[in-house]
Amino acid sequence: MVAMTTVPTNAAGIMPAMAQRVLIVDDDAGIREMTAEYLSEHGFEVAAAADGVEMRAAIAVAAPDLVLLDLNLPGEDGLALTRWLRANRNVAIIMVTGAGEVVDRVVGLEVGADDYLAKPFDLRELLARTKSVLRRSGARSDERAAVPAAKRVKVGRCTLDLDTHQLSDDQGAELPITGMEFDLLRVFVENANRVLSRDQLLTLTRNREWEPFDRSIDIRIARLRRKIESDPAKPAAIRTVRGAGYMFVAG
Repeated sequence: MVAMTTVPTNAAGIMPAMAQRVLIVDDDAGIREMTAEYLSEHGFEVAAAADGVEMRAAIAVAAPDLVLLDLNLPGEDGLALTRWLRANRNVAIIMVTGAGEVVDRVVGLEVGADDYLAKPFDLRELLARTKSVLRRSGARSDERAAVPAAKRVKVGRCTLDLDTHQLSDDQGAELPITGMEFDLLRVFVENANRVLSRDQLLTLTRNREWEPFDRSIDIRIARLRRKIESDPAKPAAIRTVRGAGYMFVAG
């Protein structure tokens, strides 16, 4: 089955310029069609796929800004596909899980999802989360083509480019980074040598409406440490301040 594409149009039947692209990956045809129609009506360019093979084929045709990825898929599951996307594409990811599957949600966040949504979901919540994740990641079509002057900051063993949202290791190789991870690093850099509580991190990253439980901040910080610390077990750049929060040590 070939991935379908739904193109948003205005009242005159003309597609608006530079529509953001969403790829829906779900083996339920009814969910794919319902979600695609709703997002298209709200100005997104939408494609759909039933599994990992179709997902890769759709991405080869047109790179998406965001992938709405079901966890339980035939063949490769959503976790395996999230790992593949993080290793091969700079794209925002919303993981879709069964209601109440907290462990699966946590694992999804650990492997690189930006957010998650539990089935059955309300389409209005889907739209709100889609907009929020895209806003955080900055994955807009016009920005993909822009190459602004770099503003580079040392973070642990890595370098963060605040303009291009790129993270590079000490050998200059680019490391995959999610929109939420970039927001956290940016906030830490802007508040270097200052203790920040989880509550402050949620506020400063403008993700309070998104965050369902504050422990997911810990998950993302652990993932960041694996990328930027020389020894993640003994973090020197992002330190835990017991009973208070976290502190980024510039240097």
